[in-house]
Amino acid sequence: MRARYALPALAAAAALLLSGCVDNSTGDTGASTDSAGASDVKVDEAAVALLPEKVAESGKLIIGTSPNYAPNEYKDDAGEPVGWAIELGDAIGAKLGLDVEYKVARFETIIPGIVGGTIDIGESSFTDNVEREKQVDFVNYYVAGIQWASTAGTEVDPEDACGLKVAVQATTYQDTVEIPAKSDACVAAGKDPIEKMPFDTQDAAANAVALGQAVAFSADSPVTLYGIAQLKDKLQMAGETFEAAPYGLAVAKDSGMAEAVQAALQSLVDDGTYGAILDEWGVADGGIDEITINAGGKG
Repeated sequence: MRARYALPALAAAAALLLSGCVDNSTGDTGASTDSAGASDVKVDEAAVALLPEKVAESGKLIIGTSPNYAPNEYKDDAGEPVGWAIELGDAIGAKLGLDVEYKVARFETIIPGIVGGTIDIGESSFTDNVEREKQVDFVNYYVAGIQWASTAGTEVDPEDACGLKVAVQATTYQDTVEIPAKSDACVAAGKDPIEKMPFDTQDAAANAVALGQAVAFSADSPVTLYGIAQLKDKLQMAGETFEAAPYGLAVAKDSGMAEAVQAALQSLVDDGTYGAILDEWGVADGGIDEITINAGGKG
């Protein structure tokens, strides 16, 4: 699900992890962005031809995102969505000949927005799984894993965290599946349950560990490694990366949108744009050569 990398511009978001007043989960910028990579992308007419008529006629691509998961997607100093996945979204829009508009929303509202027709693509580090595929289709664009971090100087085993306080971002896989399952296993073994501490944003979860409110946090590996790099004197790796799974761009189910986005992304892979974006952000280890649809439900 997530990757190992060396991150550029680490200091840019250090203040976010330490600030108790930053809100990276709400609001609607309604802003269009155009990364340097996207400006050089040529339209792929074959991909354009696959677009649902409504989207093609609108001339724009509305991408829903919850930008609080750096370095994948987060807010810059002006409050605009940035990150390697945001740049990838810009490039997809360019391939499809559409203007990209980012709709900033809480993570848990993005899929309902797609189902309701107000969002064309959900881009928020969604792990593609069987349950989510019941509501939307996923265009798979990356493979990553889960990585824990603990308070510096504190050794934590993710496979034996019974009785410990573990922070997570609310509504993520770590919150809804991983930690509850681990906690249930603790109880079944006659040990104390894990005390799960959910936070609205990932930076708040990392902050809780840095401040000693929790002993560890669990997140996707690019995100965990990003936090460790920024707060290297306060956080450390805990265990190895595990549970590899695909990220997916969420689109309306059986709408034809998945095929259009798949074709656009494959074109970006083939012309080198995809690899250049991942290389720029240091997350190339999770890159894939073949763009798939609903791969998470087939594993």
